[in-house]
Amino acid sequence: MLTKDTELTFQVAFSMLKGASYDVWLALQERGISLSDFFEADDMALRNAAGGDKMRLPDRYARDEAMVRARRELEFTSKHNIRPLWVEGDDYPWRMVNVANPPLVIYMLGQCNLNVEHVASVVGTRKLTPCGAEFTRRFVGDLAGYFPDLVVVSGLAYGTDAVAHQAALDAGVPTVGVLAHGLDMMYPASHRDLAKRMLAAGGGLISQYPSGTRIYRNNFLERNRIVATLSDATVVIESEIKGGAMSTARHAFEADRDVYAVPGRVSDPMSAGCNHLIRKQRASLLTAAADLIERTGWTPLGAHINPDQRSLFPELGGEPKVIYDYLRFEPEPRGADQIHLHTGLPMGRLLSLLADMEFDGVLIRHPGNRFSVAL
Repeated sequence: MLTKDTELTFQVAFSMLKGASYDVWLALQERGISLSDFFEADDMALRNAAGGDKMRLPDRYARDEAMVRARRELEFTSKHNIRPLWVEGDDYPWRMVNVANPPLVIYMLGQCNLNVEHVASVVGTRKLTPCGAEFTRRFVGDLAGYFPDLVVVSGLAYGTDAVAHQAALDAGVPTVGVLAHGLDMMYPASHRDLAKRMLAAGGGLISQYPSGTRIYRNNFLERNRIVATLSDATVVIESEIKGGAMSTARHAFEADRDVYAVPGRVSDPMSAGCNHLIRKQRASLLTAAADLIERTGWTPLGAHINPDQRSLFPELGGEPKVIYDYLRFEPEPRGADQIHLHTGLPMGRLLSLLADMEFDGVLIRHPGNRFSVAL
């Protein structure tokens, strides 16, 4: 019978082999081949067990080399309290198991529970505007107020990622940074202190890459996939039309996860990506934590809510609710004529209602007598 250490060595070694994937591992299991069979059998016996040449398998030399690398990696992880999580293990994030070809092993530093009920990814541009930064802090703070078990996931990059991690720390909830390299280094180096504070506050750092893996562009694209699939919902705060946040949103959409984008001015390059996602119906419009809660169906736990926090949803009925329901899902502020056209309310009555709703703080009036929701 295999010891846990030997089994873990086989798991890490398998993940290090070129061409290894969860699909390959499932195919081996279907043929009755265990990890010990895979690494201990000679080439001929393994090939016969796998069905001849139907599967392209690494030779004995490659398998032995992977075992040497795995033992070296486990010495490193043991020394630095890093946990390698095998795809079929109890601690592996269950949300990721259900996506196409999840990483066979992810390495985790910290004790954060990745399998809590409420996990949200918050991403965006490295060139975050002051307005975007303020929205990020308010959004994360509000969401944490409703869900004290919340875990906030991001990529520990400059801009939105760093603000999201810090906002989670300020709100007293764990936050997890997903890295595009091994856990033996930190990029950017200036975020080393932030990472330490995240770990001290019960968060974590994770990577699908073993120690010694350096920075490559494609690794960041794979990192984005993990950011997207670790959570139920991905929120894009600000993004250019191309960028890492758009890649993360695409991975989330393809994995059938909820995607949200904060709308912005059509002339603002930092909002071009968000507006594009909303226009193409690849993301729901997000103006506040309430939008995400309503769409996901999460039930607020009601803990740690300050008295001065705004209510989850405005208590509206009748005609004001008709106006609110129309405007809340519009990507841009709408004029009174457009609201009249879509709601059918008489113009005189509509203008009076708009003024009352603005006074009550439900709507925001923009230049040109255009309106958007404030809650």
